[in-house]
Amino acid sequence: MAKIIAALRSAVVPRAGAFSHLSVHELAAPVIQSVIGKAGVEIDQVDELIVSNALGAGGNPARLCALAAGLPVGVAGLSIDRQCVGGLDAIIRAADMVDAGRARVVVAGGAESYSRRPLRMHSNHGADIGVAYDRPVFAPEPAFDPDPHIAMASLAARHAISRNAQEAYAQQSHQNALDAQDHLIHEIVEIAGIKRDPYARKLSTQVMAKAPVLAGSVTAATAAVAADGAAFVVVVADDFETNISRSLSIGPAQTIGSAPEDPALAPIPAIKSVLSKHGNIIDRVEMMEAYAVQSMACIDGAGLDVHNVNQCGGALARGHPIGASGAMLAVRLFHDLQPAQSGLAAIAAVGGLGSAVIFEWQV
Repeated sequence: MAKIIAALRSAVVPRAGAFSHLSVHELAAPVIQSVIGKAGVEIDQVDELIVSNALGAGGNPARLCALAAGLPVGVAGLSIDRQCVGGLDAIIRAADMVDAGRARVVVAGGAESYSRRPLRMHSNHGADIGVAYDRPVFAPEPAFDPDPHIAMASLAARHAISRNAQEAYAQQSHQNALDAQDHLIHEIVEIAGIKRDPYARKLSTQVMAKAPVLAGSVTAATAAVAADGAAFVVVVADDFETNISRSLSIGPAQTIGSAPEDPALAPIPAIKSVLSKHGNIIDRVEMMEAYAVQSMACIDGAGLDVHNVNQCGGALARGHPIGASGAMLAVRLFHDLQPAQSGLAAIAAVGGLGSAVIFEWQV
């Protein structure tokens, strides 16, 4: 069974912030270099680099990241785009490669620069004048491809999750992140002088009440802010010799397609699938918080103990670097799980995708 022997990330910085001058490969390279060093792996032992990126302009950003990080030219680099679930799926793919014997050492994760994302245009019937658009299509029929804010507002209404409840959840996420700041620095690679997640703050009821409404009961305070960041892990074969004392085995993993018009609930069947294969108690959960209502609905729908979820805060208190967010969850579990413990990472994506993975402390 494949295992993770090192996991690091950058700080998560809201767009137009301290990372706004950095391209994807400039964010990724220092994290890749640092996590390889942390793993005690020689750079020429790396067989592959898998990078999730959602907002780039195509090409192969993983190859660019590999070259920028100084990996051997033989490391081809594999880019994946599964939007929000991509960072976690990169780790699943790495484990698949290792378990199949096609690689011994794979660096996997994601990197996103929302600040430097390309501006998008459709060619207008072959003419040179383009038609600008903000996001791609995630389902062929418009009725099944709702605006995310509207989809979350609909979810909140159907599940009777009030604005007050969403705000209370967001407040707790920020407070957990503030309380954990000194703890979190151990997993963060300093880039551009930034060693802490800058977004977490003390949110009062009065501040929450002034937050702009995005749709229905969903506000800017209960949705994760778009952000820049990178996160990577080193995945190796179970018999790979290392002096590292901490490692996590990569257990049951599942990515499932669900109703594209209701993407927030997609992690629930993925979570139930991996839990059915695991059988043991889950000690820690890292749940993606793209929206408070999304996380709340998934926690309830999957029957998870809310007290075990995002104990050091989540994306509501950090931000959402789309292609990297799933890998951030794995990094968090790597640093928080204790001997004999197991943890669950779960995340949703537009188009009706849900991914879940169980990680276990390896003796």
